[in-house]
Amino acid sequence: MQIPSFPECSHPLINALNHYSDQEMLTLFQRNPDAGKYFTAIFCRYSPIVYSLIRHSVRSPVQADYLFAVTWRHIYYELGGLDLHEPAAIEGKPFTLQSWLINITAVCINRMELPPVESIHYTLSEASPPLWCYLEQALDRLIPIHRLMVLMAQTFHWSETRIAAYLQAEGEIVTSAEVKRRLDEAYHELEIALPEDISEIYLGQIRQASSEEDSYSDLFSLDPLLTVHE
Repeated sequence: MQIPSFPECSHPLINALNHYSDQEMLTLFQRNPDAGKYFTAIFCRYSPIVYSLIRHSVRSPVQADYLFAVTWRHIYYELGGLDLHEPAAIEGKPFTLQSWLINITAVCINRMELPPVESIHYTLSEASPPLWCYLEQALDRLIPIHRLMVLMAQTFHWSETRIAAYLQAEGEIVTSAEVKRRLDEAYHELEIALPEDISEIYLGQIRQASSEEDSYSDLFSLDPLLTVHE
């Protein structure tokens, strides 16, 4: 079994955090909600363990990748309330971040009902789990009409003309040109809503190889991730 590699794990912002202990990293994550590098560093530190557990439990590589992403999404939302100083122990072992992550992964493996392989379009190379978590958070901050336009454009691949027709049927007076302008605004708002370090880690890599317009398209073309907002 080959453990996937993630380019963000060699990013200078992440490498600079390697000397922190798990407890220090957790504390930094909880105290700095507007920074994304601490969660990303935790992901980089423990993604091999989490992936190994999932891959040995799920036969399909496609389902394994999907469950891996969903598990890290669950971890992201649970980390905020985690207290490693609790006097609890898991099966007699010390309560550590690693043991907690293993336990959470086991719960996701046992309780998650995976969709059929043919309905999964997600691949790890398209969107790393930390990017998904922060993009989802950024989407929640958009005004409803902008979020809807992004979903129709990226999830359903609708043209500006079709989006305009749908909105007009719903009572919104909008042209296809207006849809394009509003989509550009929405993508810009998404980038602003992302933590600055997440933009530097993920969007910076994309922009090195493409124009600004293309980088927006590449970043937000995350069909299976955006569908959680339908």
